[in-house]
Amino acid sequence: MSSRTVEGSKRTATRGRTEERAHRGVDESTLASTVTTARTRIVGTRTGLTADALVTVVRVGRALGAGLDHARRAASSVVTPVGWTLAAVAPLSLLAGYLWGWSELVVVGTAAATLALVALLYLIGRTPLSVELVTPPSRVAVGDPAVARLAVANSSRRRAFGVSLDVPVGQGIVPVALPGLAHGARVDRDIPVPTTRRGRLVLGPVRTVRADPIGLVRREVTFTEAVEIIVHPRTTDIPSTSSGLVRDLEGQATRDLTPSDLAFHALREYTPGDDRRHIHWKSTAKTGTFMVRQFEETRRSHLVVALSIASIDFASDAEFELAVSAAGSLGARAIRDAREVSVLVSALTPEFAKRTVVATRDLSTIAPGRLLDDLALVELSPSALGVVDVSRLAGGGARGVSVAFLVIGSSVRPSRLRTAAAAFPPSVEVVAIQCDPEHVPGRRRLSGLSVITIGSLSDLRRAMRGAEQW
Repeated sequence: MSSRTVEGSKRTATRGRTEERAHRGVDESTLASTVTTARTRIVGTRTGLTADALVTVVRVGRALGAGLDHARRAASSVVTPVGWTLAAVAPLSLLAGYLWGWSELVVVGTAAATLALVALLYLIGRTPLSVELVTPPSRVAVGDPAVARLAVANSSRRRAFGVSLDVPVGQGIVPVALPGLAHGARVDRDIPVPTTRRGRLVLGPVRTVRADPIGLVRREVTFTEAVEIIVHPRTTDIPSTSSGLVRDLEGQATRDLTPSDLAFHALREYTPGDDRRHIHWKSTAKTGTFMVRQFEETRRSHLVVALSIASIDFASDAEFELAVSAAGSLGARAIRDAREVSVLVSALTPEFAKRTVVATRDLSTIAPGRLLDDLALVELSPSALGVVDVSRLAGGGARGVSVAFLVIGSSVRPSRLRTAAAAFPPSVEVVAIQCDPEHVPGRRRLSGLSVITIGSLSDLRRAMRGAEQW
């Protein structure tokens, strides 16, 4: 390597170090100017010891304020309103009793102070326990057994006294009484999780409460995090060859014409705006005029499941629960068959809205589990749209619908059913699933509308297998 090259490399390295130092100096000078500006705002035109003393006082005041605020929050989380009342009564009673010579007030103040001191003794010490909450699967069906296991171990070197743990399960709290545990001892407790009703349950966090008998102080110690469990509606496995479904994989050709599709229909003359890729050159060469291909539009079967959540459409909660299960069974079967499916319910009107919300809400159909997650949270509402309005919105909003299932209760009269079915185009096969546990299941035709009455999920399964089983 030549000496000239070496000297050039040295100059480049020196220049880089100089620029880095200059950049670092700019950053340090900027920080120093910011600190100086903040200091100037505090001390003003003061200098010397006065300025330093003022800055020290401000810093100490801020630190004390932060400490007092932290102590206030900690005390508020421990002392109950009764405790704060007693803490105010004790000094006031003692002061007034000694000043005015009232022995009764002195007795009251002494008793209040004694109770406060005794209550504080209950807060001394800690709970030397290691708690683990083993939860059931995050998704279970209605009626399936679900049990959470609580494992508690003594992780200290001394014996732990008996304690009571609170385990929130949904809207309730399950108390779990534990005996005294020796060093290294372990005890397990099973906590049943209620699955009689679909919905979302929050399990935990597990905590223990240390409080005095009067309720002056209360300290909660949390051991675990909260876990969410979703209880799905119970569904049944419907055969994939369900009656009324369009059995196609590539789609069905219709009489509607389109410039681009699979099923060839005819040739026509080229018009401005046509895609040049569809020009048929052999016919163009024969006729001397540009000719383009025309196709028949192919449509995939689109299944719509409209679940009514209006209170006027159901006579009891049992009917609605059966309707939710039926809608979940239909939608899950269509998703597993890789069909295009839409499951929708009425959008709810807010309590203080000026007008009714005329809209529907689409439930997730990405996977059967996601659909059941949404159905687990569906509830009856008096402000929801009825089956007629939901059908009108579903018939006008969904394109290429081939089959529509209307899941309703026994309160829907035949006249309303006919009006709801008329909201769909004539080419759509409309099937009403009427849930009524009090009547004999069966199937009937009602002015071009198929009405299937079911009393249980087994009736739905038999109905989807075919009419010969009815």
